[in-house]
Amino acid sequence: MTQYLLAIDQGTTGTKVLVMDTELNLVAEKSTPFEQHFPNPGWVEHDLHQVWESVQAGIDFVSAKVDPKKIIAIGITNQRETLCFWDKKTTAPLARAIVWQDRRTSARCEELKKLGLESKIQEKTGLLLDPYFSSTKLEWTLKNNSAVSGAAQAGTLAVGTIESFLLAKLTAGRSHATEASNASRTMLYNIEKNEWDSELLSLFGVDPKILPEVKNTFSEFGQTLGVPALPNGIPISGMIGDQQSALLGQACFEEGRAKCTYGTGAFLLMNTGKTLKRSQSRLLSTIAWRDQKGETTYALEGSAFMAGATIQWLRDGLQMISSSAEVEPLALSVPSSEGVMLVPAFTGLGAPYWDPHARAVISGLTRGSTKAHIARAALEGIAFQNVDILHAMEKDLGSEIKNLSVDGGACKNNLLMQIQSDLLGRKLFRPAFTETTALGAIFAAGLGVGVWTSFQDIGKVWKLEREFSPMISLEDRSRHLLEWKKAIARAQTY
Repeated sequence: MTQYLLAIDQGTTGTKVLVMDTELNLVAEKSTPFEQHFPNPGWVEHDLHQVWESVQAGIDFVSAKVDPKKIIAIGITNQRETLCFWDKKTTAPLARAIVWQDRRTSARCEELKKLGLESKIQEKTGLLLDPYFSSTKLEWTLKNNSAVSGAAQAGTLAVGTIESFLLAKLTAGRSHATEASNASRTMLYNIEKNEWDSELLSLFGVDPKILPEVKNTFSEFGQTLGVPALPNGIPISGMIGDQQSALLGQACFEEGRAKCTYGTGAFLLMNTGKTLKRSQSRLLSTIAWRDQKGETTYALEGSAFMAGATIQWLRDGLQMISSSAEVEPLALSVPSSEGVMLVPAFTGLGAPYWDPHARAVISGLTRGSTKAHIARAALEGIAFQNVDILHAMEKDLGSEIKNLSVDGGACKNNLLMQIQSDLLGRKLFRPAFTETTALGAIFAAGLGVGVWTSFQDIGKVWKLEREFSPMISLEDRSRHLLEWKKAIARAQTY
């Protein structure tokens, strides 16, 4: 009998729900966008009613395409550091979610740095002090939102990242849980001891009673109850943060395997195995997943803020193209960028620089430069950022990455992938199913209910679509990287 797995991929701008059979054939898929809220400069919020409506719309759609009684498990993957507040009994949201992009606690992070607390926090959590993470969001809300603080005093407040909120909704409030990869992004979780850290809870004024229970990534978190279009009793058997989910979906199970997801930004994760690697290159140490036996796999992470968003700027800001798909043929219309360099530091530089004051730079322009050269330089700028991160990872790991698995919308751009391979000097592997974040949720759910009992089982069904191999000389690569370093220095002079 055919059996199905359902994945909820809850992202920053929308929700994707899909159903696959256990042979990884895509059966049904639905993407639903929702509104972004920007109440003040630097603030980014989500209305949790709208988020849940987007999830429900996806469930309704895919359930109409299959017999929902044949759905044997549900997996959830999610935007990670975004923080949610709801009533434990009713699951009603108590405030808008504060999104990972939100910068309202920048001053608090700077204050904690001046107090000399960053090294201690990094030692415990693997994270650097930044409003990106959840702890200062929670501290701020408890101090500034009376509905949330009142619920905390009354003992009815539940707090968690997006997957915890969705779990509560799917189980009619019966489950308040998270798992290790998401917990590791809150800056409240000790990733070596695998527990909420009492010293950090005290620092940020957090009562542990409002936080979810932390479970293994592949385990039963609860069962559906009262969800329209779904029968009661379907186990939610896998939950995992989106970038870790992409690592899982890329079958990067061995130490040293790495992936890059090309989305709005570029997110690179490298599996470091059972060893917690302490980065010396200002990368993040994080939990990849905690398996059915409770064994933790760790990862190093680095992110570049502008990948697909750089192409959006060419489209919306410069109006050089009318759709993102046009950038590849435009860039291909010239054999090279002819010395034009574009550093896409529109919102500062991420890893390994962590320079919020850097600004985007286009250099090397001549009277002969055209929009085609700028388009090609934009693709190269995206790739150069990832080279910096991968080199930092290799330094921390003490060995060379043999290849890089790629996914996300922009990985379909063949020219970008070839440029990435050329500048990195490594092979790139692009899977047959490029929506690997959702695929990771499918794998997590299947592992949780025993569809697959090991990573080796998953490896047998994972499919490769194309390899990209370096096509430039070592001399040319070295010259390009030297030019990039000069361009980065210009971006950091502002």
